[in-house]
Amino acid sequence: MAKLYFHYSTMNAGKSTMLLQAAYNYQERGMRTAAFIAALDDRAGRGKIASRIGLTMDAIPFDAADDLFTLVDEMHAEEPLACVFVDEAQFLSHEQVWQLAHVVDRLDLPVMAYGLRTDFHGKLFPGSQELLTIADELREVRTICHCGRKATMVVRLDSAGKAARDGAQIEIGGSDKYVSLCRRHWEAAMAEE
Repeated sequence: MAKLYFHYSTMNAGKSTMLLQAAYNYQERGMRTAAFIAALDDRAGRGKIASRIGLTMDAIPFDAADDLFTLVDEMHAEEPLACVFVDEAQFLSHEQVWQLAHVVDRLDLPVMAYGLRTDFHGKLFPGSQELLTIADELREVRTICHCGRKATMVVRLDSAGKAARDGAQIEIGGSDKYVSLCRRHWEAAMAEE
């Protein structure tokens, strides 16, 4: 039975690497997959899923206007799919998360979504909130703070290298702009003057 999976964590935990490994496992067995990535994340190039360790894969870029169920349904009718992958799933809209649930429930295809749980303010992203609510299976991908504790939060660095307190929820960047921390060190970083 197909399920909707949400693999979540902070920055730099290896989510994209896990996605690329899982997709490779399907493809190695001759099974066709579909991969999606948020169009606004073009760090590796538009329509590219990339890991920090150098692995890459082509993907279909999506934005808020895309109907993911219709896209997958058309691809599946053309040639059967075995699995659907979504990177940067925090950027999905509530409606798109439900569209992915319909892929699972109506097309009987597993969907593996990978993304951040919270932003630099410690607040849930809309896509993550909906995935945490309706996914069949939740899988935390763990990474560590500089102190060795489990990192559950992320800070965005300003131009001076300090924790930013203001700004838009979405600002694309990697380890040059974001640092994963445990709750204690996140709170300390946010309190620094």
